[in-house]
Amino acid sequence: MRAVVQRSLASSVKVDGREIGQINGGLVVLLGICQGDTQNEANYIMEKIINLRIFPDEEGKMNRSLVEAGGQILLISQFTLYGDARKGRRPSFIEAELPEKALPLFNYCIEYIKTQGIEVATGEFGADMLVNIQNDGPVTILLDSDKVF
Repeated sequence: MRAVVQRSLASSVKVDGREIGQINGGLVVLLGICQGDTQNEANYIMEKIINLRIFPDEEGKMNRSLVEAGGQILLISQFTLYGDARKGRRPSFIEAELPEKALPLFNYCIEYIKTQGIEVATGEFGADMLVNIQNDGPVTILLDSDKVF
């Protein structure tokens, strides 16, 4: 499982010109699910995201987590995080999980976030989305459950 985590002042997502999700501050998480990912990988990534100390404390140092900052999460499914462009010019997406297997795990991630008392908004799984991100900092962190980076 891979995630691009961006600290955000405000963000929203639209499908077909209609806003379907928005947050007023917190994290935007672009989430890619790999073939073979399970709830174990989801738990690891979600715990990491929720507890990342990337929000400023009283001295302006990145020392507070999302929970401590009182933020929300905008969670967006993004299979292209598993695009492999090492050969040729057209990325291969063979490592990305099939939609029928990825959707239940994506939904599991949503529920996991909610059980932590964090408000979560989402896009629409599998849809073409327009995501508006006000990246604060900018702060962007890459996470991978296989710890390749």
